[in-house]
Amino acid sequence: MTQVLLCGAAIVTLSMGIRHGFGLWLQPVTQSQGWSRETFAFAIALQNLAWGVSGIFAGMLADRFGAFRVIAGGSLLYALGLAGMASATTPLLFSATAGVLIGMAQAGTTYAVIYGVIGRNIAANQRSWAMGVAAAAGSFGQFLMVPTEGFLISRLGWQEALMILGAASLVMIPLAWGLREPGLTAGATGYREQTILQALNEALKYPSFQMLMAGYFVCGFQVVFIAVHMPSYLKDKGLSPQVASYALALIGLFNVFGTYAAGALGQKLPKKNILAFIYIARSCAISLFLLAPLSPLSIYVFSAAMGLLWLSTVPTTNAAVAQIFGVAHLSMLSGFVFFSHQIGSFMGVWLGGYLYDRTGSYNVVWYIAIALGVLAALINLPIRETPIPRKTATQEA
Repeated sequence: MTQVLLCGAAIVTLSMGIRHGFGLWLQPVTQSQGWSRETFAFAIALQNLAWGVSGIFAGMLADRFGAFRVIAGGSLLYALGLAGMASATTPLLFSATAGVLIGMAQAGTTYAVIYGVIGRNIAANQRSWAMGVAAAAGSFGQFLMVPTEGFLISRLGWQEALMILGAASLVMIPLAWGLREPGLTAGATGYREQTILQALNEALKYPSFQMLMAGYFVCGFQVVFIAVHMPSYLKDKGLSPQVASYALALIGLFNVFGTYAAGALGQKLPKKNILAFIYIARSCAISLFLLAPLSPLSIYVFSAAMGLLWLSTVPTTNAAVAQIFGVAHLSMLSGFVFFSHQIGSFMGVWLGGYLYDRTGSYNVVWYIAIALGVLAALINLPIRETPIPRKTATQEA
């Protein structure tokens, strides 16, 4: 259990830590290349979509053959994508590397794959807590890596910074060795009650799964819009890039506590209530941020509040999926839920760039994020968390 948690947390720390800093590259890249913000935003939006689509298949492979091979492949793609992002000279190449390659890499090195290992190796009475620990690691990665990335960009340049991160991403390969599952590497499936298609058909027809997917769409919209566009939003308002770096780092720091608390509370309280609270609290935090006079203090307070709510949905949502459907196909089902999250991410980051280029402001997207948070809170309340009833082989005979 300890090895699984330590190695899984370290992998998520690196993968999510690198990913959370991409907003810091928006202005250096667009100014250097002469591109619009929409061009950069589209590539990152495509990254989130590629992550979501690839996550389904990464989850299937990890469920069947174990996580080691999937994470190792994802690590290699991460290094190639970051190097390609640094050397791309056209919007098409930038979208292919920063978008498709890195999106596929993240699918193989983040939550869906890691949570499948946790679900299979940690007892149900500790599963939500363990998922909270892994999510907290991703938040610590943001706290650790975002200021580091800002430092690398300012000292070495944006291209050199990407090359260094590409080399660092290869560290995930030896860490993945600690997540080997010998019982799965040969494709052992004896413990499964269902085939992949049966499990997928069951989940997609189940209303509570649909509600979890809808809520996760909103999560993706809100967090990726803020992560990618807030540095530019603050710079447009006359604040220094350091304020944006500190703000993103504070989100990561406070999310360490928020995700851990959400995972721990998920062992004691209905997960649907935790999720509803998170979404409505996000809408309140964004509303107060827009109403308050903008200053470094108000930004840091907002970042701390959002940090507590940032990835708190991740352990709670995935623990709910495990509780309802079991763990045999957890990585795949988590991948499908996360696909919905990434469609929301695509919309949030792309709309941010699209509407900014046409209106000169991010205001409309902020308002959409508030409305979606209220809707997600209402959608999560009717979810049924009890294990889904299934006929056993004896009953079917």
